[in-house]
Amino acid sequence: MTNISLYLQCFMIYNRPMTPHNTSVLLIYTGGTIGMMENAENGTLVNFNLEQLQKHIPELQKFDFPIDTYQFDPPIDSSDMGPNGWRKLVNIISENYGRYSGFVILHGTDTMAYTASALSFMLDGLSKPVILTGSQLPIGVIRTDGKENLLTSIEIASARHPDSTPIVPEVCIYFESHLMRGNRTSKINAEDFNAFRSHNYPVLASAGIHIRYNNVHIRHTDPEQPLKPHYLLNTDIAVLKLFPGIQENVVEALLGVPHLKALVLETYGSGNAPSKDWLLNRLQQACERGTVIVNITQCHYGTVEMERYDTGYRLAKAGVTSGHDSTTEAAVTKLMFLLGHNYPSDEVRRLMDIPLAGEITV
Repeated sequence: MTNISLYLQCFMIYNRPMTPHNTSVLLIYTGGTIGMMENAENGTLVNFNLEQLQKHIPELQKFDFPIDTYQFDPPIDSSDMGPNGWRKLVNIISENYGRYSGFVILHGTDTMAYTASALSFMLDGLSKPVILTGSQLPIGVIRTDGKENLLTSIEIASARHPDSTPIVPEVCIYFESHLMRGNRTSKINAEDFNAFRSHNYPVLASAGIHIRYNNVHIRHTDPEQPLKPHYLLNTDIAVLKLFPGIQENVVEALLGVPHLKALVLETYGSGNAPSKDWLLNRLQQACERGTVIVNITQCHYGTVEMERYDTGYRLAKAGVTSGHDSTTEAAVTKLMFLLGHNYPSDEVRRLMDIPLAGEITV
């Protein structure tokens, strides 16, 4: 196969989405910077009503399909978004699943990757686009990035193949010209418009003059199977980031938290940890008590390979489970999801080793 034919196979280019007559999109505003406007009287930022979108983004009228809106009341700052908000989103999507061909969620950037990861597990059998987006500047500001993010997200959420099936039937984040798998994405910048990155998985689409869809990396499920919404989550989880000089009493205190069910262990390099006997003993004792410990790397790029070095191998011997190339956001929300279903520890460890929604590469 030539390079040219390979390129044409991997990317489909669309000037604008196919929009069959039954196309419609539900726009859900949860809160966040994108929905803020400056108060003319005192200059503070306040949440606007979605009805004002038409005024600030008249381009919405150019879409030749219905765009309905739902607004959280009151809107939630993304720092306050969590399991209850995720359940609400799952319920909204589930209740309206048959009415719309795609969903766009306006969300604050700080916890957007957590929400996207959680939804990827909670929306079991999803076969329609769920696109999360937001902005670094409010929609009413002249230089806002929210306008392009919103319009392109709607276009992607409505895009169809010639057979009318959705092009991107999974939970994604769209930000600054890139569409990324939601559970592969992390916020990496609080200052620039390019705020998100998918470090260990290719982008699903790039938006320039055309939207180029990277079809070979888009996840597909059977469109005939029903959506199975899940609401059970267990948050008895902690995250421990290793650092040189970490003290035994700190690890002991964290592992001794009452009702702790799982720990995400952020290690060095390819999954390495200090070879101190006290650390390995503490981790092994926790694993023997039934605590699930998942090893993910602190590095942005790369994967955990505990068999590569002796320090990683000793973690595996202690009972620590590999998180492969998982993000912290995906590891945390996947554990919440699995523990919420009361799986025994051994089953949680087994499922953490299997991609449920394309969140890891094994």
